[in-house]
Amino acid sequence: MRAIWKGAITFGLVNVPVSLFSATESHDVKLHQVHDADGGRIRYQRKCEVCGEVVPYEHIDKAYADGETTVVLTEDDLSALPAESRREIDVIEFVPSEQLDPLMFEGAYYLAPNSASTKSYVLLRRTLEETDRTAIVSFALRQKTRLGALRVKDDVLVLQTLLWPDEVRAADFPALEESVRISAKELEMSAALVSGFEADFDPEAHHDDYQEQLRTLIEAKIDQGDSM
Repeated sequence: MRAIWKGAITFGLVNVPVSLFSATESHDVKLHQVHDADGGRIRYQRKCEVCGEVVPYEHIDKAYADGETTVVLTEDDLSALPAESRREIDVIEFVPSEQLDPLMFEGAYYLAPNSASTKSYVLLRRTLEETDRTAIVSFALRQKTRLGALRVKDDVLVLQTLLWPDEVRAADFPALEESVRISAKELEMSAALVSGFEADFDPEAHHDDYQEQLRTLIEAKIDQGDSM
């Protein structure tokens, strides 16, 4: 694993140097588009609408447009923003873990100690475990200021990015309770059905059937000589 960010968790006078690692990865089979007549690869060019030239990445900037005005932002502009230069994960507060709504969870990262001494890292990890608290933090990553939840998983600190409150949409449709009547007998039967499916969650017991079948299909076509 390769660290994608290095900094420190900070709260009060406490400073815990850490390295950030992606906790997840995609195993989806990567597909690209081809011409059905001859199998030629279909590629997309970064063409300028003004001059018509294909533009290399080193000459591409970002811009904001509101329909009337366009503001170009260079890499120097973006890197000069205070948030981008921050290398601290600031603890805002410690909250009961059960108060976090999973709907707000986004990406997940492992935090590893980045110091010769791991005492501060282990102390923070054990404190979170024994108090059953999650640290709500703010930090900057990839040109964005982010909200995060710092928690423990398998003796490792995990940083889970959170959506901002205004990014979570409300369930904007009529309430169902007023128009539906559920009898005690129906509720009892439903509970019995749920009981019949009860189990402890085992992630290893679940598989991506589509990706497995896609790989099987690709291997079969290769075996049949149906490849280029």
